[in-house]
Amino acid sequence: MWVKKIILLWLLLGCFVLGRAIAASPDDSLKKVPEGLSLSTFDVDATPPVGTHLTYDPMINSWDLGLRAKGFVLLGAGKPIVVCSVDWIGISNDSQDEFKKVIASAAGTIPERVAVHAIHQHDAPTSDFGAERLLLAAGINPRSFEGAFSREVLSRLDMAVKNSLKLAQPITHLGLGSARVYNVSSNRRIIGTNGLVKASRTSATKDSAIRAEPEGLIDPMVSLISFWNKDKPVAVLSYYATHPQSYYRTGVANPDFPGIARFMRQLAVPEALHIHFNGAGGNITAGKYNDGAKINRMILAQRLADGMKRAWDDTKKEAIDAGLVDWTVEPISIPLKDDVGTMEQKMRTETPVFLANNMSKLVLLHRQQAGRKIDVTCLKLGNARILHLPGEPFIEYQLAAKAYRKDLFVAVAGYGDYGPGYICNEEGYKQGGYEAGQASAANPEIEKVLMGAIYKLLKN
Repeated sequence: MWVKKIILLWLLLGCFVLGRAIAASPDDSLKKVPEGLSLSTFDVDATPPVGTHLTYDPMINSWDLGLRAKGFVLLGAGKPIVVCSVDWIGISNDSQDEFKKVIASAAGTIPERVAVHAIHQHDAPTSDFGAERLLLAAGINPRSFEGAFSREVLSRLDMAVKNSLKLAQPITHLGLGSARVYNVSSNRRIIGTNGLVKASRTSATKDSAIRAEPEGLIDPMVSLISFWNKDKPVAVLSYYATHPQSYYRTGVANPDFPGIARFMRQLAVPEALHIHFNGAGGNITAGKYNDGAKINRMILAQRLADGMKRAWDDTKKEAIDAGLVDWTVEPISIPLKDDVGTMEQKMRTETPVFLANNMSKLVLLHRQQAGRKIDVTCLKLGNARILHLPGEPFIEYQLAAKAYRKDLFVAVAGYGDYGPGYICNEEGYKQGGYEAGQASAANPEIEKVLMGAIYKLLKN
């Protein structure tokens, strides 16, 4: 009897050990399929409440379409990569740091692998926690830099990014398409026979003679990059360079004509989140095609949406996997004008509009004196490259990037760290004009610095 008990005990022990062994080292039929690329999307309301300050005016009402903060998290190619686009005029300096920090923490990555951009609509907020701190320390009302609502949006983004990860979808293909957009963008700067700026074709140009000037140097193409789960689109990214204003200073937050175009395309392809980015549109406006009449907002939106649709129809899909994805970073210091430091005195005497346009330049000076830099980044996706640039870069940077890698599909997102303001090319500073003056913190050396970073990022 005892022999049988021993045999039974050994059999039970053997089953237990075998079970533990199977659990510890499962055979191929029990292994999970290795995780490949996946992508999640997030979309939060970024419309401030009535009574708060937009960049230039108090918020007095809301519009049918609010402001959004949209983005994606790309997983499976090292630490997660996050890109976010916000319907604000700009996010600068310390606010860039905080947005990247919060989003990175929510996504389980590091701030260096996060890019945050604004689309630059003017009936919208601005954010710079450094400017808020400087103004408060000087006893000055921070107005548009008051950061309570920015912090509320950060809280929303934190939750949205975390929740999005639970719904990440596999990504098997990348879609690339482009199309010309007709009668929307035109060069802002009209150059005279002496080589200097003789007129500025602002977003709404009432002077018919200035509107009649040639379209000038632009990038007429809208570029679309889409992520696919086999035959299902998951996200569509669009890139188009122009100031996004039809009319503004209404006190009513709205996403203007690019936001309407984005909404139209969202309705057309509802299964995928549509995320829009402004390109290197510093010296580009719709001024040739817009005299400020209210009807032009919808007309410009329809023209941009038409280009987006044709780019979507032109989309060619290619297989994508983690080996075809990379994220590279090139930190730069902005060569600053000598007079940037004079903002220390001017902030006590100038108008709120002047402060809204220029305080971030002073913050940038302080940050660079402390050794801080701005990251210029590039997302590699198969045969596509997405450049993420700071400030309001001139269209020449975008065209140079595309010309440098004609063998690739290059898209450009401007309006990253908004601290530098306008970023002209060297020739643009010689030509003068609004963009090259007080509106730019950089000096002409910026072209060598920024183009050096662009070439280095696009080299591989």
